[in-house]
Amino acid sequence: MFEEASEVFDNMFKTSFPLTFIVFIPAVLILVSPLPAEAAHEFTVYRMQQYDLQGQPYGTRNAILNTEARTVEAEVLSRRCVIMRLVDFSYEEYQKALRQSAGAVVIILPKNMSALPQDIVQQFMELEPEMLATETIVPIYFAMEDDELLSIYTQTLTSSTSQGSLSAAEVLLHTATANGFQMVTSGAQSKAISDWTITSLEGRLAGVGGEDLPTIVVVAHYDSFGIAPWLSYGADSNGSGVSMLLELARLFSKLYTYKRTHAGYNLLFFVSGGGKFNYQGTKRWLEDNLDHTDSSLLQDNVAFVLCLDTVGNGDTLHLHVSKPPKEGTPQHSLLKELESVVASQYPEVKFSMFHKKINLADDMLAWEHERFGIRRLPAFTLSHLPSHRLAQRSSIMDVRPHVDVKKLSRNTKVVAEALARVIYNLTEKPKGTPGDLQIFTEQMQVQEEQLSAVVDWLTAQPRAQLLDKDSSVVSTLEYHLAHHLKDVKRHYVKADKRDPEFVFYDLKQTMNAYRVKPAIFDLLLAVCIAAYLGTMYLAVQNFGLLYGVVRRVTQPKTKAH
Repeated sequence: MFEEASEVFDNMFKTSFPLTFIVFIPAVLILVSPLPAEAAHEFTVYRMQQYDLQGQPYGTRNAILNTEARTVEAEVLSRRCVIMRLVDFSYEEYQKALRQSAGAVVIILPKNMSALPQDIVQQFMELEPEMLATETIVPIYFAMEDDELLSIYTQTLTSSTSQGSLSAAEVLLHTATANGFQMVTSGAQSKAISDWTITSLEGRLAGVGGEDLPTIVVVAHYDSFGIAPWLSYGADSNGSGVSMLLELARLFSKLYTYKRTHAGYNLLFFVSGGGKFNYQGTKRWLEDNLDHTDSSLLQDNVAFVLCLDTVGNGDTLHLHVSKPPKEGTPQHSLLKELESVVASQYPEVKFSMFHKKINLADDMLAWEHERFGIRRLPAFTLSHLPSHRLAQRSSIMDVRPHVDVKKLSRNTKVVAEALARVIYNLTEKPKGTPGDLQIFTEQMQVQEEQLSAVVDWLTAQPRAQLLDKDSSVVSTLEYHLAHHLKDVKRHYVKADKRDPEFVFYDLKQTMNAYRVKPAIFDLLLAVCIAAYLGTMYLAVQNFGLLYGVVRRVTQPKTKAH
């Protein structure tokens, strides 16, 4: 086909130059003109957190985007959508985009975040709190990498990089002829979610031997947190804590089934929601049980409250307390038994107690046990992290490989053994009892497969702070608790519409990348068309003169005889 077309053009050029000029030039313009703008790619984007905490705004405050794509290598980023890859991300370049009032920032995450080098993971974990610390009007989005999105990034990078090394004329020509991408979000501006609900769950095992029995409370929050809620899987924080709580419920429900091992302690298990937002589920649960009811296990004799948070890795275990336990109390007995079990059965683990007073001036409490401490209930948090400020607790990088099931199983065994020794009054061992006494062995041992299955399930979907009462996460947790415990109940927290302590916003949208020519190309094309039409008009008006000139030029010369 192309050979036939070339022959036609060749014949036209040989026979009639004016005809060639009139037909050939428009054909060239048609061939070099850009293809109509088409949707190159549609993909889901996840906006940075947007919430208000006690009247203070955090995160990004904008969601609308309709602007051209650039990478940080471009000199001018104002009103441009800046595309970055996480593997090349730096806080300085991110701040550069914000300082130049970029139209938006899109950070491309790899398909398999667990395969990222550890230094990149650690760096981004530490940057997440800084990015969230203050509000910004620039929309910040995250997107999962695919082949088409990576191609868009590569082409945009090439275009952005070349502009810095060209002359002014070359930059102008490149700007006019290069292909670009217009990034457009669907939907309207983000809106506050007025009717949100946080759901918590409780279940219990009643002790035997009287009505006024001491109560031990085991607590773990199930929600996750990160810079982008819909990418927050919270494997270690706090999927591991929930997994341990369910396993403890299974083990002690078996012990409480038999008369010989039915202990004189009430066991209360509480899976709280809103943990990442100042433990709102726990706060409301305490109010309901201590202020708004006449009969509650929390109003009677609470031996202690054990909170589980980030217990799925490491070779350290730390008991975080707001007030050191006094000798002779049940909480002191648990501390000593934890030390004893670790020393006798797992000498590779380093166990210690961290004492930190509750700072009511902070917007956010450090650990969940502080909610109980404020209400004068003896409580502590067990974690393998030495500080509540460590980035692992609030990062989208906290994915499934961050939980070592063998270490989670070991830590569960430590807690189960220490609790059993307190519950069955084995803290003062009779003579002849070995120091490495183990209760949970053989048929009663910790099931590593069960722990792994729960963590796998919890990390199969993001557990953002906004899980409604119909969420599959909530209903499945309720099912597991009801399988082992009695009187499983739901507790709800709803925002005060008049003076809400927290305000959340919708964060999930779709983005389109359209392949387009720059606006200056339309201007250049219009100038070319106008020049062509003007030339054609002059050629037609002066066709006789033009034809004579062409004939003299093209007519072969005769040889003189």
